[in-house]
Amino acid sequence: MASENSRALSLDEHVRRINSQDKVATGVLTVIVGLVMLLVVAIIAYILVRGAGRALTPGFLTNPYNDEAVPGIIYQLWDSFYMLIVTLVISVPISLGAAIFLVEYAPDNWVTSAAKTAIETLSSLPSIVVGMFGSLFFVVTLGWGISILAGACALTMFNIPILVRTIQQALEDVPRSQRDAALAMGLTRWETTINVLLPAAMPAIVTGIVLSAGRVFGEAAALIFTAGSAPARLNFASVNFLSPTNPFNIFRPACSLAVYIWRLTSEPTAGSTEIVWGTATVLLACVLLFNLLARLLGKLLSRRLTAE
Repeated sequence: MASENSRALSLDEHVRRINSQDKVATGVLTVIVGLVMLLVVAIIAYILVRGAGRALTPGFLTNPYNDEAVPGIIYQLWDSFYMLIVTLVISVPISLGAAIFLVEYAPDNWVTSAAKTAIETLSSLPSIVVGMFGSLFFVVTLGWGISILAGACALTMFNIPILVRTIQQALEDVPRSQRDAALAMGLTRWETTINVLLPAAMPAIVTGIVLSAGRVFGEAAALIFTAGSAPARLNFASVNFLSPTNPFNIFRPACSLAVYIWRLTSEPTAGSTEIVWGTATVLLACVLLFNLLARLLGKLLSRRLTAE
């Protein structure tokens, strides 16, 4: 009887100790999450306070940088989105093909392991290293010069590892039963991938693409060496696609929002500080919009494809 009471007391003490440890761990994690959230909110609030007034000034989003009345960022805004579109056009098909191969076709050997290691290594390269490589290979060796195409290819080197890993994870999350059912019905592996796996994984794939777009949209270091840093002078009425002033010419130099911020900060002039904070506010708003769009598109596609 005494031994039973002793075991009961020991068990109660053990339960109390576990509960106290759980409360301490929960409190510590809550404080850490709270500090991170506070830091993020503080950074966003500080940028908005410093630059919202300038960003909302009439003409700031529609005027060129050399406008005497209200210098704007229309050229930099265009170059940022245009370079992003070119980057996605290059990187999405390559990443999709690589992810499908790694998930469905690649044999489980050292070659596949080396390929996965190379992709992960590529994602950890510093921006300045990618920029220097892009300058030597795309700009000099291939002869593209300082251009949008060279900058987009440099950004592709950032984007491919992110997209490959995202698409690969999305395909692996599709239940194995769906693969087996499609193969049992006589579909080939390629037909199963196109008609079963990709539609099921599409919400996660689209979310990953939009999030990666927000990642490369704010890149600066790699573009300084490949796309240039001098603000472009564009003529939106030009029909000569080889003209350096044609906005659609992929072989002309370009200046993105992030690079423009770097340029004004490194070469300050009268009134440039306000322009920097206004540009930073627009850049922040675009990145936040990408994240919001990713969540909305993911939920919308998930509901439509699952009929919920």
